[in-house]
This record gives sequence, structure tokens and C-alpha cells, in this order.
Amino acid sequence: MDTVVSISRHALMITGFVFVMMLVVEYLNVLTAGVWRERLAGHKWGQYILAAVLGATPGCLGAFAVVAMYSHRVVSLGAVVAAMVATSGDEAFVMLALIPRQAFLLAGLLFGLGIVAGVLTDLLSAWRRSAGAESYCDRLEVHAENQCVCFPRGQIVAQWRSCSAARGILAVGLAIFVVALVSGRVGPPTWNWIRVTLLIMSAAGLFIVSTVPDHFLEEHLWQHVARRHVPRIFLWTFGALVAMYVVTEHLHMEAAIKEGQWIVLLIACVVGLIPESGPHLVFVTLYAQGTIPLSVLLASSIVQDGHGMLPMLAHSRRAFLVIKMVNLIMGLLVGSATMVMGF
Repeated sequence: MDTVVSISRHALMITGFVFVMMLVVEYLNVLTAGVWRERLAGHKWGQYILAAVLGATPGCLGAFAVVAMYSHRVVSLGAVVAAMVATSGDEAFVMLALIPRQAFLLAGLLFGLGIVAGVLTDLLSAWRRSAGAESYCDRLEVHAENQCVCFPRGQIVAQWRSCSAARGILAVGLAIFVVALVSGRVGPPTWNWIRVTLLIMSAAGLFIVSTVPDHFLEEHLWQHVARRHVPRIFLWTFGALVAMYVVTEHLHMEAAIKEGQWIVLLIACVVGLIPESGPHLVFVTLYAQGTIPLSVLLASSIVQDGHGMLPMLAHSRRAFLVIKMVNLIMGLLVGSATMVMGF
């Protein structure tokens, strides 16, 4: 029962953050009449650099943000690849604690490799900005100017006097999420930058839900984000976390070390396919102890992406598989090359 509760809290935290990020993306799109989206979509290098920076940020929040932007066709598939190659998930915090010098070196390498992988993905793939027919989410919408207003001055109180069911449900849900974050029932158990970021973003989401007009709320937030995205994200995330718990409980990677470093490199890349932060910690610990070379840790870091890809399962299974395969190939090639060079 404790395990189920823990997994449920984790799934709720991921779903809540992705939901809030989608609210903010929708809000910014309408607020700027889609200008920021068009500018970012028109500058591929800006997408790659931004995605790699977000991915290189410790934790999974940056990766979640890139997936949220991809699901709205703000960035290309290559940008998501750049973020997932660059990210080390929650293991980045452990590496900073155990091997700080190597952690910064690894982050720099992953940043550069992420941009290269992103560029190559968009050059060699016919996919552009979405997963095509597999995607169930259309572009961000901007309706008539007199309808799509973000902050209707003088009407906010009147909107709450005749509060719709959608506004009430979203506001109460976000308020409960904020309280859960503050009390520590959801998110990190201690006050750190992740918990603060989650709280700030959730408060921003609550402000958006509380102030936008009914049209924006119904068309963009309720029908589009809440009803179409949230249930699928939570169910896929919860299911994946349960599956990963069962798998990792029966994984015993130490015995594989005796079979040789090349086999360990292959195992590290295969384990990296799991959309979960925990398994990668095995290789971080082994490297910190001097048991495995840098090449294995680098390959594992390239392929694994923490929880960053879990929301992609809800958006497009095809895109999920393509990104994971690109990461796997990149990890095997770079890991093999660095091992041959003696690293």
C-alpha cells in the first residue's frame, strides 16, 4: 500500500507539472497572439539550444517542459531529442554530490551531443514539429481577437459570481495541488529548487485559471488541456511507474560487471531505455567507486532521460519509440568510441 501511495504521489506530481506547463504555454500563445511560437518554430537552432539547456538542467522539469512544447508543435522532434540526450534526470543531483567535477564535464558533453543529435534527427527524419498522424493534439489555437483575451479587466469578479463548473473544478484542483506541494504530500519531501519551481508554476496556473475569460477557459484549458491531456498523462505515467517498480525490484546489475566492460556498456544503454530515474543510479555509483569507466556512464546518460519521456507516452507512442531509438544509437556509438579511446 505504501508503494502504491508513493507511486500515485509521483505520478500526480509529474501530471500536475505537465498540466501547469501546458496552461502556461496556452496562456503565452494567446497573450502574444502566437508570435512567440512562430518565432521559436522558425528558428531551429534556438529550439535546439533552448531544449538542450532545459535538458541539462538537473532534474526532470526541463525535459517535461520540452515535451509540453512539443505536444503543442512549438518545437521539433529534434529539439526533444536534444533535450533527452542532454538530460540526466534526477541523477544529476547525485553526480553533483558524488563526482562534482566529472558531473560538470558530463553535462557539457551531453549538452553538445544533444544539439548534434537534435540537428541530425531533423535532417534525417521526415518528422517536423509533431508526430504527424499519430499525434492527437493540434497546434495551439488563437481564435478571434475579441474572443481570445487573457486578462479581461473589470470582468474577473463577474466571472466568479457566475462561476462555471470548469473554472470551479480547475481552480479547486490546482488549489489542492498547491496545498499538497506546500505540505510536502506531493513533490520533493524537502524544500529545494524543484519544490519551489513546482510551487511557483502551480501558483501561476491557479492565477491563469482564476482570471481568464470563460471562452479561453472552456476552449483552451478545459476542453483542450484538462480533458484531452491530463487523464492520459496520469494513466500512462502511473502505469509506467508501476511497471518500472516491478522491473527494478528484480534487477541485479552487479553480476554483469564480471562479464566485461563491453557487456556492461550494452546493459547500461538497454537499461537507459527505461523511462525511470532509479536504474541509472547503479552506473553513477559504480563509476564513483571506480568500477566502470567514464564511457559507460556517458552512454547511460545519453540513453536515459529520467522521467522526462513519460508524458510523451501519453502524447505519441511512435515519437516515444523514435526518440528512445535515436538515444540508444547515439549512446552506443559515443560510448563505444570513448571506450576505444580508453575513457
